[in-house]
Amino acid sequence: MRFPRVLGIVAVATVALSLAACATPPTGSGGTASDGAFPITIEHAFGETTLPQAPERVATVAWANHEVPLALGIVPVGMSKATWGDDDGDGVLPWDEERLAELGAETPVLFDETDGIDFEAVADTQPDVILASYSGLTQEEYDTLSKIAPVVAYPETAWGTSYEDMIRLSSTALGLAAEGDELIADLHAEVDAALAEHPDLADATVLFSYIDPNDLSQIGFYTSHDTRPGFLESLGLPTPAIVEQESAGTDGFYVTVSAEQADQFADVDLFVTYGDTEGALIAALQADPLLSQIPAIAEGRIAILPESTPIAAAANPSPLSIRWGIEQYFDLLAAALTPAG
Repeated sequence: MRFPRVLGIVAVATVALSLAACATPPTGSGGTASDGAFPITIEHAFGETTLPQAPERVATVAWANHEVPLALGIVPVGMSKATWGDDDGDGVLPWDEERLAELGAETPVLFDETDGIDFEAVADTQPDVILASYSGLTQEEYDTLSKIAPVVAYPETAWGTSYEDMIRLSSTALGLAAEGDELIADLHAEVDAALAEHPDLADATVLFSYIDPNDLSQIGFYTSHDTRPGFLESLGLPTPAIVEQESAGTDGFYVTVSAEQADQFADVDLFVTYGDTEGALIAALQADPLLSQIPAIAEGRIAILPESTPIAAAANPSPLSIRWGIEQYFDLLAAALTPAG
């Protein structure tokens, strides 16, 4: 069962949309959105952004925001360079490469955000709008970007925007709200079908964690404010009690607790974490005198997402990564839930 997250989008007028807007745009262009009723005002964490007319040149910053226009047939003039999960070192994740090929488009300008947002590079693309609904923008960064073009920021919490809300915000800004709703419905159907193949997983209490193999004195995990566990929660999977407890006391997306609190993880059916593919992390966890007291760890119910691989990146759900890897992701989790031996 789904429990969709709802955000507030204020439209100045009802948007009339045309599917013709999803036609392949010319290479290097943001394409042209359908003739919706503009201006449109979008509420977000930093206030409101008004778009006077349908944007033609679309730039995106931070993780995955470019996937919404791409999914809707619009090629951004610039987008963030992938520095994690990139399997061939070209700065573009595989699902983005596939979509660009489908659209017959060249790779947009890639913004290197290793040391933060490259404001000059963004400005050089001369965007009509900057999409950043899934991001950790600060007020200062938002203000600087706003001097370049109208910015669509996250609705409430930094890095806490669900992929559904990312689509709603960005598609509305593009004048493609109806197409955005269709995209969400299609993705829901694909996710539900993939999960239906693993009924045991659908009832599992899953902890999405990051445990430093060099420091097993702490257990790190993502809170309900993060999109990785938030995605599983939206599908109706039970939330571990300690995640509910820690999430209630913070707006942060990640917390750590002492390994001496290992008994607080007794209700966890499955640990999901990043690590090696050789089994070293699992062996270290099972050898630890405190962590090995957790039933899921003792019994080997640990799903390892290989560090900086596409499937690890796809565990943070986004409009194009879901279609690329959701079946593989659920297969990996389900296999770890019932380990061999």
